[in-house]
Amino acid sequence: MARDFSWIRPEPWGIHVTPADCWIDPSRPVDRALVTHGHADHARGGHGETFATPETLAIMKLRYQTDEGAQATVYGETISLGGGVDATWLPAGHVLGSAQILLEHAGERIIVTGDYKRRPDPTCPPFQVTPCDVLITEATFGLPVFKHPPIEDEVAKLLKALADNPDRCVLVGAYALGKAQRLIAEVRRAGHHETIYLHGAMERMCRLYEEFGVDLGDLKLVSEAKKDAIAGHIVVCPPSALNDRWSRRLPEPITAMASGWMRVRQRARQRMVELPLVISDHADWDELTRTVEEVNPFETWITHGREEAMLRWCQLHQRRAKALALVGYEDEDD
Repeated sequence: MARDFSWIRPEPWGIHVTPADCWIDPSRPVDRALVTHGHADHARGGHGETFATPETLAIMKLRYQTDEGAQATVYGETISLGGGVDATWLPAGHVLGSAQILLEHAGERIIVTGDYKRRPDPTCPPFQVTPCDVLITEATFGLPVFKHPPIEDEVAKLLKALADNPDRCVLVGAYALGKAQRLIAEVRRAGHHETIYLHGAMERMCRLYEEFGVDLGDLKLVSEAKKDAIAGHIVVCPPSALNDRWSRRLPEPITAMASGWMRVRQRARQRMVELPLVISDHADWDELTRTVEEVNPFETWITHGREEAMLRWCQLHQRRAKALALVGYEDEDD
């Protein structure tokens, strides 16, 4: 029997679930929004109702000062959206609260992955492989050149630079939601339990992670410490602060950045990064293709990144696929 999955419509500003008249990660205000996670290219205020995990709703309240119409959905919970559509939030492994959304209607199953990764992360549950008819997958790092190294190797580079330069600090630029907390948790897992200093813009999100049970150890603000006390320590800041006047208060900082884009040497040079750390919260090429193989959908819809290479891979492997043209989804400082 032919299947066209016409009940779900990709539009430039989001994915429209037509029988229930709701949208997934819309880039403009709508009456009913299903949100996969809290990053600004997926979450925003102004919706009538917002369905998301409790963690994502807390992140949205903190970042966008919005909680009107909030409808919390825990992992594994199935809710009826109306119009014969059921939705279930499943772990995506991207950041705290991140979820895939499984939609079921008329015997068909569609999964919208949102952003995801397959690597273990001490700050959020791992990605859950779930069979479906259509897999709508991100492709941020959807080129064969992107193969992320083990995070243990990158953390070891960071700690070696710290040990080799006891009179300096290592200043790490990291995205304020997800990357910073994962980096800190991985450094703790590697046995580093010294104080980690934070730029003021990082503190509230780190405290929110702690409220949800993520142990980040001893954290202090740079503004509350003397310059000499910060020597021999890790400092975490937004990428925009790496070469800002703010960094002049630090003791000869070694500039580092934690991002999957540090695989691209030109990006590291552009940001004047001495110590590039290839740490990503997105799936790399091998993870993207492995996920398609394991989920084994009837069709794969590709969005948010390098769609052409993923589309070609699907074609070469005799898999039905198409690229979507959504707007408002940008490369983050991942």
